[in-house]
Order: sequence, then structure tokens, then C-alpha cells
Amino acid sequence: MFPSGDAPSDLMSPAALDGVPLSELLARARLAQQQARLDDGLALADAVWHRADAEGFINEQAEAGKLRSFFRLRMGDLPGMLEVGERALRLMRPLGASPATCELLRWMSLAACELGAYEQGLACAHEALKLAGELGDVRLHAVALNGLGACFERMGDPWQAERLMSEAAGLLRTNATPYERVVTLTNLCTVALGAYHLQRDGAAPEQATRTLERALELAREARPHSLQLGDRYGIALTASNFGEVLLLMGRLDEAEPLLIEARDESQRAGFRLLDWRLRCMLAELHLARGQSNAAWQQLQALREETAALGADAGVDLEASAATVAPQPRVPLFLSLRLHHASYRAARALALLGPSLFHLEQARTLERRRAVGQLMAQSQYFVSRMEAEFASDAASGSSRDAAEFKDPLTGLGNRRCLEARLPPLLRAAEQDTRPLTVALIDADGLRNINERHGHETGDRVLQELAQLLRENTRGSDLLLRWSGEEFLVVFPDTVADRAFEVCERIRASVSVHPWHKLADGLDVTLSMGLASAPPYGTDLLIARANAAVERAKHLGRNRVALA
Repeated sequence: MFPSGDAPSDLMSPAALDGVPLSELLARARLAQQQARLDDGLALADAVWHRADAEGFINEQAEAGKLRSFFRLRMGDLPGMLEVGERALRLMRPLGASPATCELLRWMSLAACELGAYEQGLACAHEALKLAGELGDVRLHAVALNGLGACFERMGDPWQAERLMSEAAGLLRTNATPYERVVTLTNLCTVALGAYHLQRDGAAPEQATRTLERALELAREARPHSLQLGDRYGIALTASNFGEVLLLMGRLDEAEPLLIEARDESQRAGFRLLDWRLRCMLAELHLARGQSNAAWQQLQALREETAALGADAGVDLEASAATVAPQPRVPLFLSLRLHHASYRAARALALLGPSLFHLEQARTLERRRAVGQLMAQSQYFVSRMEAEFASDAASGSSRDAAEFKDPLTGLGNRRCLEARLPPLLRAAEQDTRPLTVALIDADGLRNINERHGHETGDRVLQELAQLLRENTRGSDLLLRWSGEEFLVVFPDTVADRAFEVCERIRASVSVHPWHKLADGLDVTLSMGLASAPPYGTDLLIARANAAVERAKHLGRNRVALA
């Protein structure tokens, strides 16, 4: 087992630090943060925290609390990081909105989502966004949006994640610093990798290849920015992403040196979770080369190391909801990956018992993630609707909201479209920003009304509206266009990204349990996409309508581009 960076020397002992001025201790802790000396930095930050607490220096204690959170995050102590982060927030919130509080909240959102605590992660991410808005800092807002996107990526929804991160990139455009470029490109690469795994194992293998190629471009672009920035963790992370993409592409000889470089740096610095991820990937590389025994041995050693923390991925995840279980120290995504790789290695070695065990554990974790994702997204969309209502109230609009709502579905109506789409089109034209419109037709709704009754038809429309809400972001415009048609406006979204979202919506509708509304009921969608230019409402919707007609002509239940 590797050390977590250089062990603290005698100079870091409480006795040695006792006589050092508080300001100097803080300066040393900041330097340790820059140099990724985790043990030294944590010892210094702890010393400042306790002394500042005893002497009543609130600002110094708050900064020390943020530093303690950082060092624990990099060490991989995520539950500990959340605990000390909460203590720091109790000091920082009364001091008012600040970039430091935004950054701490973003770290906490990442840590919580790594552990599968999605609601906590989303709450932290939303608070960071709110503070960034209060500060009026576009860069902070963009980084906070990236943090929210990272939450969705860990929740298994890379499409929503990519939309948020692309929105963040649009805020900065060409004015991003190396730090913001590394954050954005690395996050987008991670999201593309997540989407690749879903597409590869799903019904869109041809899209998986394109997604992996996009991940390669992002990884290659992020690498020089991380080297320019000089952050040790960023350098190791971008190398690991680059190596992982090459591994998935089968370019094993190119992937291996990058993965080894990142693993060695992670072990030197004490980036424990990143090291575990890389060791799992190197075992996967052995599997790709047909070296199953070597892969199994490496995975077994990694499983033993994670189990030594008392929180192995194989713990009972079906415990009663009334039982408060300790948070696992092994992140959910890493546990899942470890079980998947172990299953593949055991199967290749004809180890029936272990292969069955790891397959069952992987499925249990996938169920846990799915349930957590649904619960957290439910809360997220409630929060989003509340935020939209508050935003409308703050704008001082005297319009009656009911005039712009479809009473059956709660979506916008044509009056809403007339009020909101023209300004979006003008902004897209003036700033040369992408905008895509999707016209969505519920296939055979008239037949559903005739066969099952209008009440069932109304329920179908309501559930379709809810599925649209669950698969779109707050900045998208959702409308009921006609009796059986919906319209979605995707600002800052190019056609191929909108196509992926619409394909996900279509798939969600096709597997929805419609039979619960009526026996034999089945609902599908035909969807047509059109992107600006043109920047006229009628012209754009006419193109989308033509695409819908083509989708119907090709057999319905599909997405077509204008």
C-alpha cells in the first residue's frame, strides 16, 4: 500500500507548530496545497483550525476549514472531507457570499456524488450556483455549472451533464483561463466516457464510436492546458482520461505509458482514489491483452486494499431504510467498475463462483445508483421549477402565469412561444450561438382516444410532459404546440447534441409502463429537429415539421433531422 505523499516530518508535529505565528502557518498550508504535499498541508491546516478556534480568529479558521477539506478530498477521505467541509461552511456562510465558499461547495458536491449521496451533492451544487449569481462572477458561475454537470455524470446521466457543461463553456467562450479550460475539458471528457459506456451497451453502438472519438479530442486538448497550469492532480487526471480513451479504442501500447505515468504520480502525491481507478484500468488493460491471470491478481490486491477500510464494495446495500449505515469510503462508480472488471477476469479464468458474485454485486450497485438518481432528480426538478417561479417574480412581470400555461400539461402554450422564442432567436443570431428546435408528435394519439377514451389520452399527454421535464434543463423552453404535439427549444445546443437528447427522450417514452394506464396501451414519438439559421419562428418550426413528417414516413418512433 502506497504512502499518502511524503509523511509529515517532526517539523509538522503539534509541538513544533505551536510557536509559529498563525499567518505563517496559513501561508505554509497554502504552499502545501500548491505543491500537493497533502500530509504536511493537512497537519498545518488542522493546527490553524484548532488555534484559531481557541483564539477567536474566525476568518483564519474559515480558511483553514476550506484547506482541511481540500487535503482530505485529494487524499480520498470523502466522508471526512464532507464532515470538515460542513464545519467550515458554518463559519463561512455568515461571512457572506465569496468565491471561497463557492469553491468549497463545489468540492463537497463532487465528494457527495462520488459516494452516491446525490441529493446532498445537488444541494451543494445549487448553493454554489446561487452564490455565484449573487457575486455576479461569470467565471464562478461557469465553474459552478460544471460542478452541477459533474453531479449528473455521477448519477448516470451524461447527456444532462454535457448540456450543463456546454452551457458553462458558452458563458466563457474564448476568455477562459487554463484552469477553466482544464475543468471544462476534463469534465466533458469524463461525460463523454460515461455516455460511451451507455451507448456501447445499449441500442446505439454506432453513436458510441462517435462519442469515443469526441472523448479522444477532449482528452488530447485538455492535456497541454493541464501541463501549463502545473497542478499535479490535474496533470495526473488528464493523463488518466487520455489513457482510458486509448484503452477503450484498443490502442493499448499508447494507453499503457499514460496510465502508468498517472498511477505513479498519484502514488507519489497520495491521490488515493485516482490511484485505485488507474490500477483498475491497468487490470482492464491486461484483460484486453488476454492476460486474465495478471488482471485477476491485480484486482484481488485492489479489492483487499479497499476492504481494509471496512467499506468494501460488497457490503449489504439493501439494508433497511430505517437503518443509518456509515457512508462507504469507496465511491460508488469505483466499486461498480471494480466488480465489473473482476467479473470479466473471473469469467475468463472459468471461476464460476467469483464471477457470479461480482456480477450480482455490480447489478446491486447499478440498482442503488438508479434509485438514487431518480430520487435526486425528482428533488432537482422541483427545485428548478421553484427557481423559475422565483425568477419570474423577481423580473417584476405583471403577466398572469396562467395565460402562458397549457392547463392540461402545465407546459407553455403558443402565447408563451410568441413571448419567449423571438428573444432567444435574436440572441442566437447576434452572438452566433447555436439553437435547435424539436417538434414532437405523439404517434397515433387519435387512435388512443378512440380505443381507450379521452381521459386516458389526457393522462398520456400529462405523462409525456413529465418525461420531457425530466430529460431537459432549466434553460430549455417546453411547450404544448397542438393537441398531440409538443415543441422543445434548446438554446446553445447544436443539432447533434439535441439529437442525442431527443433520442434519449424517445427511448424513455418507448419503455415507459403505459400498460398501467390501460391494457395494451403503447406510446411512441416521432420527432423532427431543425437548427437556426433561419432565425424566424415560422421558418424554423416549418423545417422541424417537415422533419417530423419524414420520421413518420420512415416508420414512426424515430428522430429525424431537417
